[in-house]
Amino acid sequence: MPKTTKVSELKEMPLHELRAARHLTQQQLAKTLDMTQAAVSQLEQRTDVYLSTLEKFVEAMGGRLEMYAVFPDGKVKLGLAREA
Repeated sequence: MPKTTKVSELKEMPLHELRAARHLTQQQLAKTLDMTQAAVSQLEQRTDVYLSTLEKFVEAMGGRLEMYAVFPDGKVKLGLAREA
């Protein structure tokens, strides 16, 4: 089984590259997300995605989505409200 790339080694990248760096196929991710491989492909190609969809995508790869607002004098982690 291929070694998973360390997150600390990853830089900014599109979703399809992140999935590949995590050694996952679209089919594997589709199964975890309960969607088709074609839907995963479409999601990876979108330029505008709901945060909830992006969060599910990242969680399906074993991660957690965090969001920051970055300013010249620092950054702040955003605490986004979740629906119950």
